[in-house]
Amino acid sequence: MARQITLASRPAGWPTAENFALVEVETPAPGEGQLVVRNLFMSVDPYMRGRMNDVKSYVPPFQLGQPLDGGAVGEVVESRADGFSPGDLVLHGLGWRDVAVLDARHARKVAPLDGLSPSAYLGVLGMTSLTAYAGLLDVAEFKPGDAVFVSGAAGAVGSIAGQIAKLKGASRVIGSAGSAEKVAHLLDLGFDAAFNYKDGPVGKQLKQAAPDGVDVYFDNVGGDHLEAAISSLNQHGRVALCGAISAYNDTTPPAAPRNLALAIGKRLTLRGFIVNDHSARMPEMVAEIGGWLRDGRLSFQETVVDGLDNAPEAFLGLLRGENTGKMIVRL
Repeated sequence: MARQITLASRPAGWPTAENFALVEVETPAPGEGQLVVRNLFMSVDPYMRGRMNDVKSYVPPFQLGQPLDGGAVGEVVESRADGFSPGDLVLHGLGWRDVAVLDARHARKVAPLDGLSPSAYLGVLGMTSLTAYAGLLDVAEFKPGDAVFVSGAAGAVGSIAGQIAKLKGASRVIGSAGSAEKVAHLLDLGFDAAFNYKDGPVGKQLKQAAPDGVDVYFDNVGGDHLEAAISSLNQHGRVALCGAISAYNDTTPPAAPRNLALAIGKRLTLRGFIVNDHSARMPEMVAEIGGWLRDGRLSFQETVVDGLDNAPEAFLGLLRGENTGKMIVRL
């Protein structure tokens, strides 16, 4: 038998625990070319909120009564596929369950990490860092000497994006976060300045932190943060539109940004992106991030919640901003 989290109902506004159901199912026998994987860790991510809505997007919506999915790392317990054996550690996309049966072509064998939890493959050595890496270097076209503003900077992607900017020669890196503790954490990571967006208007705090303006904005929040960034961006500034978590649970159109016309005179570039479009960057990212980790020049943090039955609460906590770094569920 296996346990899995299904979508019980679609949320209107903020999700609640009632939108999820924990069910027990028979584990199907693997077919030819398939694996049975006992999941060790799973990821919860902001993009999953959009998949709870029945709308067309870049990824199909979750289906009512069906298990949710997402990044997971686990151990092969049965293999009917060449190249995989029991005991192998694999990365795959069938999280939200303790046992997954999947085609081997959808799994990637990964090596145990010296001194690091396998959960690192879901964060600092996985899609989290690839998002930060490609978003900053390719989408925002960062160059040494740029001043960079990162919103949601204490989260999984933002904390890595800010550190990459510093390591790549940014003149100044500013981050926003939602508590004094997170602001202190950003300063510990090497950010030049950080502020709590709950302490006052974002635009005013950003101008104080970046009196000479910014050249790059890595946007995880949208709304008033994007409005503030547009105001502070210098001519030919670039914005990597990664996420807009401030609006994910809104039932009415967002009030901001109201100053988009400034992008004309400033010749700004605002570019959205999806990390899957940058998969070719993964080997280079792993090599560079891995080197910084070994040298102690880059650090990361995980917020770990134990138990599949607590996965919905971990996801809701992520939307409430309760995590520092990557939110992980340990199964």
